[in-house]
Amino acid sequence: MAIAPKRRVSKTRRDKRRSSVWKLDAPQLEKCSKCGSLKKSHRLCMSCGYYNGRQVLQIEE
Repeated sequence: MAIAPKRRVSKTRRDKRRSSVWKLDAPQLEKCSKCGSLKKSHRLCMSCGYYNGRQVLQIEE
């Protein structure tokens, strides 16, 4: 048997729950050591193709 709520949830409380405050932040970016452009950490740089000091991908210009 389900128990009904004691009192109604206010509009403010409902809207706080539905707000986007709880969503995750944007991923942190760091500078590429080779070219200096911003990239996600632990990923290869899409502008120069380097990862961890080695060229992993040939980027055509």
